Amino acid sequence: MSLMKNERAIIMSMWDKMASQCEAIGTETLERLFTSFPQTKTYFPHFDLHHGSQQLRAHGAKILAAVGDAVKNIDNLSKALTKLSELHAYILRVDPVNFKLLSHCLLVTLAAHFPADFTAEVHEAWDKFLSIVSSVLTEKYR
Repeated sequence: MSLMKNERAIIMSMWDKMASQCEAIGTETLERLFTSFPQTKTYFPHFDLHHGSQQLRAHGAKILAAVGDAVKNIDNLSKALTKLSELHAYILRVDPVNFKLLSHCLLVTLAAHFPADFTAEVHEAWDKFLSIVSSVLTEKYR
């Protein structure tokens, strides 16, 4: 699966709107993940998972920074995400299904933050992009 030129433009345009709100969007995405899929909390036993905690904000910002790196390296996602893939596969041993769950929560968060901008076309492009990112992140599992 690859992105078409118009999908890349949509992703980059939306990223431009998101970039200044990385911490807020990332934190809300994680809070939504932990509320909707409480089993994902098992990977964060050392975190304060209370609403708006410093650890959630920091990790949310880190996740969105990784998404930003993926957007910036949209033509070479495998290379850009290799270290992150290795970390999650070999060290953290995160179940790959969690990437899909996180992607879903990010899509919902984007729809909540940008209701006028998050059209069906934008949703489709971002869903496809995050599916590709999830696939790349699970490459090391194979």
